This record gives sequence, C-alpha cells and structure tokens, in this order.
Amino acid sequence: MTVPTEDLREVPTIYPALERIGYDRAFSFEAKHNPFLPLAVASQHTDAMALGTAIAIAFARTPMNLANAGWDLQTITEGRFVLGLGSQIRPHVEQRYGMPWSRPAARMREMVLAIRAIWDAWESGGELDFRGEFYTHTLMTPFFTPDPAELDGFGPPRVFLAGVGELMTEVAGEVCDGFICHGFTTEKYLRDVTIPALERGRAKAGKTMEGFEIIG
Repeated sequence: MTVPTEDLREVPTIYPALERIGYDRAFSFEAKHNPFLPLAVASQHTDAMALGTAIAIAFARTPMNLANAGWDLQTITEGRFVLGLGSQIRPHVEQRYGMPWSRPAARMREMVLAIRAIWDAWESGGELDFRGEFYTHTLMTPFFTPDPAELDGFGPPRVFLAGVGELMTEVAGEVCDGFICHGFTTEKYLRDVTIPALERGRAKAGKTMEGFEIIG
C-alpha cells in the first residue's frame, strides 16, 4: 500500500488504520514531502506493519545520507523498514536537486554497494574503505559510528530498487533484495522484460530468484 502524503498531519492516524484492517506493509513516496519523516512518525503508531519508501530518490542524496536514514529507521521500527530507492529522471535530478547525472544504472549499482559497505563497517566496527567510480567513502570515526547493538536481532534493512529499463532492472536483481515495478508496467512487460532482466542480475550475483521480492 502506498500511503497518500498530501497532509502529513494524517500520518499518526492513517498508518495505524491500515495496520488494523490487515495491511502488512505501507510505503511512503517522495513527491511534495520527504519520504523518511512520515515513516519515523508512523513507526511510533504501529506495531507490526512493515514500513518502506517507494521510492526515495537515490540520486538526490549520497550513500552516506541514505545509510544513515536507513539505519535509523530500521532502529526505530525494530526491523520493519525497507529502503526503497529509485533514480528519477535526469531533468529532476539535475534541475530540481542540483545533483549529478551520468550512467544511471552503473551509478545506482555503486550507490547500493556503497550503502551496504557503510552498514557493514558500522556493524563490524571495521574500517570503511569503499572506492568506486562515482562514490568514495574512506573516513569513519567512532563519533559518527552508530552502535551496532541498535540492530540486534534484525540487522540492516533490505534494499529494494524501482526500475523500468533492462539495465536498472538487472542492477536490482544483482545487488538488491527486491524490485518495485513502475505503475504502468503491464503483465506482458513484466513477463517478457522485467523478470528475465532480474534473473540475469541474480545470476551475476550467483543467486536465484528465491527470496527476491517483486512489488507491483
């Protein structure tokens, strides 16, 4: 369920109402408002329903920004958070957010890997040493490192990726835990294009589709 965000004052009532009538997960999305803040509020008014972003605009942020937001929401939801990311399109990223755009599928792949590297460093207490083409993260001191005990019992959040084209869809299969279909996806496109691309991505990672979630 994607929750309307026209009036943020409804967050404390609409999310628990969805939980009461049986929804097992509810998503915020990034349009007029930040996608993370409503979930922080919703986490305090729900008990079991999973909460996620569908989507947060990845290229409007850095891997460190997203790692922080994902870690914090996973902590306060006690393991119920899903970090759902999407690229948006070039005019919005460059002209609305003032951020760089290039090779979106390759950039997204590296972003997800960087987020996971940051989480791994926080969990293990090891050195952060991620060096990529688009993102580099090599500094992490104790003052900025969350306590790994915050995620005891559930670990970091799952990462889902939205996509349409085959390259981005393959990236989702390779480095993510789930895929969010675009609203205009047809059954034929899902069967003929999306699922084969996801399977190719899973194969690159040496994995099958088992446990991988597709949301439509």
